[in-house]
Amino acid sequence: MNVEEFREFCLSLGDVTEKMPFGKFAARYDSILAFYVSGHMFCFIDINDFNYVDVKSTPERIEEFRRDYTSVGNPINQSLRHWIKLYFNGDIPLSVITDSVRNAYGIIKAKYAPKPRRKP
Repeated sequence: MNVEEFREFCLSLGDVTEKMPFGKFAARYDSILAFYVSGHMFCFIDINDFNYVDVKSTPERIEEFRRDYTSVGNPINQSLRHWIKLYFNGDIPLSVITDSVRNAYGIIKAKYAPKPRRKP
């Protein structure tokens, strides 16, 4: 998978937008592309160094990744409880990485989706 294929995959999930928001904090983050649903980030990549994806996750799943794989790291945003870095060319199958991105999308979508209105 290359950057464009990954980008198309994320955008295909539905109602996804993309931004490069981190350059305003430091020039070294100019190449970070973040994907959003419901206005909230669910994953991001470095388009100049496409070796990993940082994904939103649950603490339990993050613990599983750290236990089961060596190709994990700390996310750029350093939110270690809810984010994890997954490396593409290591021991994590691509299908597990894409499932993790879908899961991250689902976490955000469920949390921030508009609530149905109650009937009076």
